[in-house]
Amino acid sequence: MTQLRIGRRAALATGLAGIGMGEAAAFERDGQRKILVVAGGQPVPVLDPHVRYDWSTRMIQQSVYDALVKYVNDPPNIVPWLAERWEADADQKVWTFHLVGNARFHNGDPLDAEAVRYSFERGLRLNKGVAWMLKEVLPPEAITVVDPRTVRFTLSRPMPSFLTFLPLWFIVNPKQVQANVQNDDYGERWLTTNAAGSGPFRLRRFDPQAVIHMDAVADYWKGWPMPERSRLSGVIYRVVREPAARRALLQRGEADIITEIPADDFEQMKGMRGMQPADHRGMTTFAITMNTTKGPTADLNIRRAIAHAMDYDALLQIHNNAASLMTSPFPEAIPGYIPVPGMPRRDLDKARAFLAQSRFPNGGFEVEYVHVQGLEDPRRIGLVLLNSLQALNIKVNIVAQPWPTMVARGAKPETTPDLVSVYVTPVCTDPDVIASKYHTRAQGQYWGMHHLNDAEVDRLVDAARVETDEAKRNGLYGDLQKRVVELQPEIFGMLANRRWLMRDYVRGFAYCPLRLTGEVDLHPMWVEAG
Repeated sequence: MTQLRIGRRAALATGLAGIGMGEAAAFERDGQRKILVVAGGQPVPVLDPHVRYDWSTRMIQQSVYDALVKYVNDPPNIVPWLAERWEADADQKVWTFHLVGNARFHNGDPLDAEAVRYSFERGLRLNKGVAWMLKEVLPPEAITVVDPRTVRFTLSRPMPSFLTFLPLWFIVNPKQVQANVQNDDYGERWLTTNAAGSGPFRLRRFDPQAVIHMDAVADYWKGWPMPERSRLSGVIYRVVREPAARRALLQRGEADIITEIPADDFEQMKGMRGMQPADHRGMTTFAITMNTTKGPTADLNIRRAIAHAMDYDALLQIHNNAASLMTSPFPEAIPGYIPVPGMPRRDLDKARAFLAQSRFPNGGFEVEYVHVQGLEDPRRIGLVLLNSLQALNIKVNIVAQPWPTMVARGAKPETTPDLVSVYVTPVCTDPDVIASKYHTRAQGQYWGMHHLNDAEVDRLVDAARVETDEAKRNGLYGDLQKRVVELQPEIFGMLANRRWLMRDYVRGFAYCPLRLTGEVDLHPMWVEAG
């Protein structure tokens, strides 16, 4: 048996995360294997896979849970995972999935069709997190177990995008969850900080604001893509809110990968000895949403004035030109995308003309701009906005808030700030996922903090999502993009490259543009030395 010892990086990670060094023994690793240490600025307040997802949360969820299918590669494609094959009827309403025979949960229970049925029913009945993707077309009672390895979904209408959403629906162990139900909560309270999964890693420690530690599952049912001797013994995700602190950890070798890197830091560090950069064209849009129902930005002419006053070139400079300006509300890689004529660019004459038609023809008011605390680029964009709007006599109050606070404020029009910086990564390859962020039903979600309410937008979204003729569907999406630009619910910003920095001994990093901001697929990763 290999003698266990406390690894240098693991012990340092524990202490620097604000946890007493007396607890460092919780992060032992053996002398032959390594723990991969990932540092990012975003906590993981809720681990429940049916209640919440953002980049840091989903990175951990995908490590401890499995789904029927999975997104891989660039451009992204869907590969079998828990489901070895599937078929749909001609109307794309009845979908049947055939499961692998060897999948097991971490406690040894077999992962069967009933576990799949239960997990989808649970997600739908909780009506949180992932529920929006399927709740309008999939009644819980329409999920049936055909046999232990076959599950069938009968949708209420055709849904061309059905399969594209399934990589986000993780499967939980019904027995474990039901054993921890409190007041008919479907185990929600327990799954907030515990896991009942079958994924490649097993949860060891969960401190949502500081550190999450996972052990590799040696006999993971799917297997590992690297030789046994090269596998990780585990992964530590450290919550380090300040970019400078993350940079220092990487330079000292106390972290192996860092995310959410300011553009200047990336440029300075990418050529350093021992560094391995990852720089990829992304599908993540950056926009500044504007509250369309309350305050000055409820006035369309104010929104248009702000959009035409914005210094878009400065957005590219902040990212050292590792970005491209949006030419539509859709990212270019999404099917149905069109370049929309007349996309706003800096034009102060137009901006002043729109302002003159507004309720505040001379400006003289203040707007609040909120960005996620600890993210340097959105903070700098706030300064660009402040400088841009001075020409219109509009003041900008720049406010940094934790992500959960920002999302909570944005749930209601009354509490939503005037302007909010938002990165949105499509969770699937279907255009409905982007189109739906402008539908009335997006209100209450972080991507719907504009609270747009437009009958024509709703009609186009609803018609396109059920249209099975691809040409007709793309035509509807083209009309939708034009209509959204007319309504200016946000400042359409840029698509920044997706970037990570890692030590040069890290192996197995695989980019997929559908992964959220700093998300890493940990299953294929390993460490050569360190």
